[in-house]
Parts: sequence; structure tokens; C-alpha cells
Amino acid sequence: MNREDRRSAQRSKHTDDPLTAVWFSNAPWAPTGYGTQTAQVVPRMKADGHNVAVIANYGLEAMQTQWEGINIYPRGYESYSNDVVAANFADWKRQHPPGRSHVFVLFDAWTLVGPQWDELPTSVWTMIDHMPVPPAVLERLIKPNITPISVSKFGQREIERLDIESPYIPMAIDTQLYTPTATYSNGGNVLTGRQLMGFSEDEFVVSLVNANKGVLPSRKAWGENLLAFSIFAARHPDARLYLHTERHGSTGGIRLDPLIQAVGLKEEQYKFVNQYALHSNIPNEAMAAIYTSTDVLLASTMGEGFGLTVLEAQACGTPVIVNDFSAQPELLGEGWLTENQPWWDPTQFAWFSTPSVPSIVDGLELAYQRGRGRSDKAREHALLYDADKIWTENWRPYLAAL
Repeated sequence: MNREDRRSAQRSKHTDDPLTAVWFSNAPWAPTGYGTQTAQVVPRMKADGHNVAVIANYGLEAMQTQWEGINIYPRGYESYSNDVVAANFADWKRQHPPGRSHVFVLFDAWTLVGPQWDELPTSVWTMIDHMPVPPAVLERLIKPNITPISVSKFGQREIERLDIESPYIPMAIDTQLYTPTATYSNGGNVLTGRQLMGFSEDEFVVSLVNANKGVLPSRKAWGENLLAFSIFAARHPDARLYLHTERHGSTGGIRLDPLIQAVGLKEEQYKFVNQYALHSNIPNEAMAAIYTSTDVLLASTMGEGFGLTVLEAQACGTPVIVNDFSAQPELLGEGWLTENQPWWDPTQFAWFSTPSVPSIVDGLELAYQRGRGRSDKAREHALLYDADKIWTENWRPYLAAL
């Protein structure tokens, strides 16, 4: 049964009091964490009888359009589209019968600027990747018209220790799409994940699948992870690194080639994803094959609001290495936690935590000793975050109680 068939099978009316709602986030076709969550939640809201539209703060300009029968408003002129939210919400309410109405926000709370955020009935699906909650985030969450929904248990603890109630709804993945996948067909060719990455079957493959955004701090800890891999690879000639990210710092990140040279990696030890293919959007089915052919996902960062790639890899049976900080430990089904030390973020006035290079090396060594093969334990943990399960157990009760 494909995703559309499953949605149709679930399409009984679950509410006698539908919401008129706008979902303010990335467009549902955007290949980002926010985009994938928009694509999961909004169609399920519509299928349950709610009147829902999307305001795209990323992924659409200059025109309204439709996606799977859902109205998509374009981004505004202001950097985070604060200038269009109230007007689009009013327009959407005008088109529908009076009743319950609400705004749902999925991106950083500190970006919500303007007097409209003192009035709009709003739920912010909140990312907390620092400790404590940064002041600019807290300033938004304490507004009486705003309810923070915690995307992680870590975030919920940090918010509620400030005496702010915050229900927990985690992000989710499609576990029928992200599942152990031997090959990917792009039409005429059937390729293994190893072939997609450019590695042979007898090599030990470590994958880094992260967005390259941010310079100071470099939240994804590129320096620590690449240095640790170079130390590990010096001991294991068969070790290879796959970098699924933007290479040149063009999306507001760092230039990775000078870093690779600085840590001493040789050309045969690593490969980048094809940069044009990355820009053009790589199909999820191809990513499932890549995750499946990876021996361990290296995802130890300075802080994560959630961390979807960690679940996607584990849903494909791949163990992971994550940092023992923020949301990362709670996503670990099978793999290894890295030690860390606090790092003060002077832009957010709160702490990140830098992963320890020796600890990352230790994790890679343990992964190497484990050997190859899929992990049932990792897959079972990822199933706890299945999109249908999270919708039924978390989203429906929350929407009913608004």
C-alpha cells in the first residue's frame, strides 16, 4: 500500500469541529527537515477534515499554487516572511466558515518578529538545541497567545523547567519509505547504494549526511568529525567517508575542501555527493539505498533540535554515532554516544556542546569492530517515530484539545 492509499484508508472524519489553520514553514516539496514534516502533517490534517493551507517561508515565491489539493501561499519580502502571515491567515479564514482558527509554526521561534505575534493564536513546533533555552526563543514562547510544542523530550525538559507548559510531539519519518533498501532504480539503471556513493562492497563506509550551514558556530561540528575520521582512517586502509552535503560553503556554511586538506585525508578516502544532483533534489528512495549501504552514520554535532537523518538511517538498519547532548541521545536505537564539553554560543547566549574528537574516534572503532550488517534494534527504535503513529497518538489529540 503506497502513501496515498494509506491516507485514503485513514480518511474517515475525525473531527466535528474542524480547524481553519495555516501551517507556516518550508514548502512541502522542499528537501529539508522542515519541508518533509510539512509534507507529512498537513495532508493528514486535511484528510481529517481540517481546513489547512501552507505559508511557505522557503520554497515558493511570487505566486500561490496548489500541492495535493492544498493551497500554498508564497513567501513574503521580509527575510522570514513575518510580513505576510497575518494577511494570509485573514485571507484563509475569509474563505472558510467561522470556527476554531490557528497558526502552526515550524522553524526557529526567534525569527517570529512583529506585533502580529502578540495576537495570532499560535502553536510553535519548537526546536531547542541549546541549554538553557536561549533568551530570544524564550521571549517568544512566554507570549500568552503562543503554545510551544516540544519536538524532543530534551526540549520539553528545558522549556518546562521555566514553568512553561509544552506538550511533546516528535518529528516523524515514513518508515515504509525509509526501510532496508538494496537498490535504487532511476529508470534504465538499477544501482546499489555503494554504486550511488562510488564505493566498492569491500570498503567500510562512514556517511556524514548534514546541511552545511553556519560558520561561527559550525553547528554540525565538521572540524571535529573530519579530524576524527582522518585519525580512524589512518588505522584502517579500507575506511571511506561519504559526504552528503554542500561542498563549497555556498549555502552559508564552511568551505570543506580546505578542512579536508588540513586533516590530511587523501582523495581515495572520501567522496562528495554529486553537487548538481544535491541541488536538484535526490529522491528519498535513493537516500534509503545510500543509508542501507552505509556501515555507520556519523552524526555527532554541537546540538540538534531533533535530527531526522539519525532516524532515517536507523530505519534502514544502520547504526549511528551521535553526541550525548540535546535531542541526540533519545534518538539512539543502536550505536554510540560521544563525550563532549560545553561551548558558549555568544549569538544565542546559551550553551552548545562540542563533541570530543577522541570519543568520535572511539565510536568509529566500535562501529568497525561491529562489522557490517543491518541492525534490527536500530530499525525497531526508528519505528517508534513512524509518521502514521505520531499522527494518531500525538497530533490528533493535540488538535482536538486546542
